[in-house]
Amino acid sequence: MKKYLAEMIGTMVLVLMGCGAAVFAGAGQPFDSVGTLGVAFAFGLSVVAMAYAIGSISGCHINPAITLGVFLSGRMSGKDAGMYMIFQVIGAILGSSILWFLAKESGSTTTLTGANGFADGQMSVAFVAETVFTFIFVLVVLGVTAKNGLNKFAGLAIGLALVLVHIVCIPITGTSVNPARSIGPALFEGGAALSQLWLFIVAPLLGAAIAAVVWKGITVENDAVTA
Repeated sequence: MKKYLAEMIGTMVLVLMGCGAAVFAGAGQPFDSVGTLGVAFAFGLSVVAMAYAIGSISGCHINPAITLGVFLSGRMSGKDAGMYMIFQVIGAILGSSILWFLAKESGSTTTLTGANGFADGQMSVAFVAETVFTFIFVLVVLGVTAKNGLNKFAGLAIGLALVLVHIVCIPITGTSVNPARSIGPALFEGGAALSQLWLFIVAPLLGAAIAAVVWKGITVENDAVTA
């Protein structure tokens, strides 16, 4: 149970800090803006902080897409994977509820929750973006957390990879690459965010599955070459 609670807390922090940066300091807000780059770093730094805070307890997935990738790579059981995902979503909802409470009277002009979304006619673009960027992100995670990976620097590498993904993807979808991160804000945002939520669940999970298949193929090939 401790590792599930750790995942819940970690996901709550990710949503509160990352989405909070978008709500209070994202581009177009009436407050001092940190812009796209600042929001990207808020998400990445949240991951870095949580990786070193709860990584020794749960591995710090804080993302159902990562959990799926780890499961399909054969590194965790189906039971643990399912429980991780449930507690990640609960954590995201908790983080979104706190953020909504803090922001509802703030004067934020674009969003109170940092929900993801895409423009009319851009569904295919959004789907491809979320799939591809999740694939890249999960591939990095699988690589740096492998037995022969750079484990001591895994948190930093994963956090910086998330920053990179956000810099490119924020203008397209607000960047999800994490179904839990999208579910929590969408529940409080409602409207278009809720109707478009399916994409931010399906595309990241698809990208994670592809990453797991590719990673297993790469590692098998490398083992063959080494042998």
